[in-house]
Amino acid sequence: MVNEKEVVSNIIKGDKKAFSLLVDEYQRLIFYVAKRMINDNKDVEDVCQEVFIKIYKNIGSFSFKSKLSTWIARITYLTSINYLKTQKKLEISNSFDKLEESTTEYRTPIDILNQKEMTNYLQMLIMELPPHYGLILTLFHLQEFSLLEIQDITGMPEGTVKNYLFRGRLLLKEKVKLYFVNDNERR
Repeated sequence: MVNEKEVVSNIIKGDKKAFSLLVDEYQRLIFYVAKRMINDNKDVEDVCQEVFIKIYKNIGSFSFKSKLSTWIARITYLTSINYLKTQKKLEISNSFDKLEESTTEYRTPIDILNQKEMTNYLQMLIMELPPHYGLILTLFHLQEFSLLEIQDITGMPEGTVKNYLFRGRLLLKEKVKLYFVNDNERR
C-alpha cells in the first residue's frame, strides 16, 4: 500500500518514479473496471492508457476528499462510458429490467479444475452478466469498495447500487446453479 499523499505530492513535483509506483499500485483496478464495461481487449488497453494520461494530467486536482483508489476508479468508469459512447457501442436503456439472455458454453468439472482457480470461473460468469451488474459486483466483491465509494465512482444513487448488487448476485447465483444442475443431469 502506498502513502497516497506522498505519492500525489511527488507526482505533482514531477517525480516519474512516484507515477510509476502509482501505475503499479492501481493498474489492476483500472483494468478490472474497464474490462467490466468494454469487451474488446484492445479497446480496454486504449482506455487504460487514456485513464493513466488523465490521472497524470489531473493529479493536482485530487483533493483527498475520497480515497485515491475511488478517484481513479471514477476516472476509469467515466472514461469507459465516454469511450463506449464515442464508439457507439453503448445502448442506453430506460429499463434495466429486461436482461439479455446469454448462452453459456458447457464446461465439465475437469475443465473448471484445469483453470486451477475458482476465481477465474466466477470472473467468466461475471463477464456474462449485463455490464452494469458485473461492474458493481466487481467493485464491491473483488475490489472491496464500499457502497458509498461505488456510488461516488459511478454517480449512481445508493438505491440503484444496492439494487444492481442484489440483482447481480441473483443472476450470478442462477448461473452457478444452472451449471451444477446441468452437470448433475449429465451424470
